Amino acid sequence: MKMTTLTALSVALTLGAGSAQATDIEFWYGNTGTPEQAILEACEAFNASHEDVNVSCIGQGSYEIGMQKAIAAYRAGNSPVLIQFFDAGTLDLMLSDAVVPVEEIMPEVDWEAYIGGARSFYETSTGSLFSQPYNGSTLIMYANMDLLAEVGVTEIPDTYEGVIEVAQKLRDNGSDCPLVTDGHPWRVLEQFSARHGVPVASRNNGYEGLDAEYVFNEGLVAQHMENLVSWREAGLLRLGQDTRAGDYTSAFNAGECAMMEGSTGSYGAAYAALGDTVQIAYAPIYDGHERYNTLIGGASIWVMKGHSDEEIEAAKTFLDFLREDEQQIAFTRMTGYVPVTNTALDLLEADGRIDEPEFATARVGVESLDMAGNDASRGIRLGFYVQFREIFIEETQRAFNGEQPMQVALDNAKARGDELLRRFEQTYQGVPLP
Repeated sequence: MKMTTLTALSVALTLGAGSAQATDIEFWYGNTGTPEQAILEACEAFNASHEDVNVSCIGQGSYEIGMQKAIAAYRAGNSPVLIQFFDAGTLDLMLSDAVVPVEEIMPEVDWEAYIGGARSFYETSTGSLFSQPYNGSTLIMYANMDLLAEVGVTEIPDTYEGVIEVAQKLRDNGSDCPLVTDGHPWRVLEQFSARHGVPVASRNNGYEGLDAEYVFNEGLVAQHMENLVSWREAGLLRLGQDTRAGDYTSAFNAGECAMMEGSTGSYGAAYAALGDTVQIAYAPIYDGHERYNTLIGGASIWVMKGHSDEEIEAAKTFLDFLREDEQQIAFTRMTGYVPVTNTALDLLEADGRIDEPEFATARVGVESLDMAGNDASRGIRLGFYVQFREIFIEETQRAFNGEQPMQVALDNAKARGDELLRRFEQTYQGVPLP
């Protein structure tokens, strides 16, 4: 029985490629699918080119599972040296006392080379990076231009009003899925709030203190969530579970849905499925609102405490490798995650590759991340935010299912979210924010 390429890579990486004198370390990651394949290829390339260091790259199945297992492993004294954590776990890790800031152990690195959108989310209040940005993504708009052409549309609308006008034409033309999303808070709450410059929570989304409270249940966010309900009822919007594919990205990639709000990290699969038919643009905003930057998504790599000097040096060598321009570019080519340093972007620009379809997200995604911002678009610095996301999904899905009004769902999510914030504040009472 033949092993799959991914299985073979995993075995090779776990067994190691270095000599008997190599320093062995583990890197736990959370991605699956195409991004996982890209990570494993990077790990294989590193091990093949470094005899003194061997990195075992071990998938955890998801960011959430990886985070839980890494903290448990740290408490048991057997944690990996490097872990990939997603954006939602940032404050939890910063205050966990389980990690070492990368800028502290690698002061020689030009951390200013990172794009502003990547730095702001993972840096301390003094501007020092806590973790090394890795698979950077943000929210963009996808469109199947063949389907839009059927109703005479040649450009992706940049406002919700324009999107819904196109969706109405598609519906009237027989489309069952003009626009698709999954209702995840990263898309409909965090990225929406950031690019409209409105807060998710008080105290500048938690950057100014642990006593923040959620405020999304009023104003523009609440109106948008109500709109999503009404658009769905009118046949203009579908959630992933409404589609034949049962998943919003799969539905778009299969040509079932014409437009999608999605991560740049979904571009690799979309382009592989649809080719030049798929085009991308900034995520839409409402008429009359100034456009601000979107937030960095994906994840960064953190260095865990409790390891020898040799292991830390090995980890630094691996981080240096992943930061190389060509490594970032290769990762972008495979996945659609954007390069996270200006030097990698400059290289793409200099040799003309940035204009190739495979690198479409490099320009659109980074431009969206690096637009002018305000305090509400800097990021999310709230405790137990992973658990809050689950609450938000639970309450709003009940509204989408008709079990409660959307306003009740948002009020419930705010109340339950505030309870989490108070628990987090009590847990870290007297601890200054980094």
